[in-house]
Amino acid sequence: MSNDTDDDRPTEHLDELPDGAGCTEIWEHIAERRTAGDSADD
Repeated sequence: MSNDTDDDRPTEHLDELPDGAGCTEIWEHIAERRTAGDSADD
């Protein structure tokens, strides 16, 4: 089991999403970034 907490995980790739965004919105946002050539793993 991992000892990571939410505070330890990078979240910059989600900064443009509104609070309360659901799974679909998150996946679409990540897919759009990848399509645009951005790395979602920055």
